[in-house]
Amino acid sequence: MSYALQDTSTMLRRTLRHAQRYPGLSLGALGMPVIMILLFGLVFGDTFAHGLGGGGGRREYINFLTPGILLMSIASGTMSPAVAVCMDMTEGIVARFRTMAIFRPAVLTGHVLGNVLVTIVSLALVVGFAILIGFRPDASVVDWLLAAVLMIALTFGLTWFAIALGLTSKTPEAASNVVLPISLLLPFLSNTFIPLDAMPGAIRWFARYQPFTPIIDTLRHLLLGTPMASGNGWLAAGWCVAIAIVGYFWAQKNYNKGTVA
Repeated sequence: MSYALQDTSTMLRRTLRHAQRYPGLSLGALGMPVIMILLFGLVFGDTFAHGLGGGGGRREYINFLTPGILLMSIASGTMSPAVAVCMDMTEGIVARFRTMAIFRPAVLTGHVLGNVLVTIVSLALVVGFAILIGFRPDASVVDWLLAAVLMIALTFGLTWFAIALGLTSKTPEAASNVVLPISLLLPFLSNTFIPLDAMPGAIRWFARYQPFTPIIDTLRHLLLGTPMASGNGWLAAGWCVAIAIVGYFWAQKNYNKGTVA
């Protein structure tokens, strides 16, 4: 166990060092959610609030928007580990690691933990900028802790899933594209920007039953005290666990093959 922890710590430092030396992907993961919260909150906030009706202004829309942007922060951060692990496989460093007496899962675990740390920084930035432009959460300390646990669990699960996708890619460019459904499509086709009732029928059905919607609803309930459908909290937790389990075992299977599919 001590060797496993030491090797994992080494691989985590390696991942963070790479993020420091090649900051493009990390800065993109950190900056894009901040741009989104500023763009949709400040530039389009009044228009969206007026279009949705209900008498709410920009501040009410920023409150509605922020939990969804927090989820987008997590989703957009999946590109970096997918590309990084694909580069490891295609550039031959993994073949070198296989000849060394190291804990085999440490390589992937280092990528996962590194991305979790970067995503936590991104989430903190989004919350800070959201508060600056008018976000006013109504959450207790316990609610904040539960929201943090949910977001970290989702980050952990999505990172494993993104790494599994990266291991199936033949080039880093392909790895950056293969995660687009997670980083772009699902967040937009959810209730991030507008409530489900304002969507057309087919899109509303898809948004209702995809995994991100109950997670966003749970975050809104925890941070703002909004009503939530019965069982949505357990459904959100279940999705996080399911994504983590599938992603972990799929990633380990692909990694142990020793070749890129």
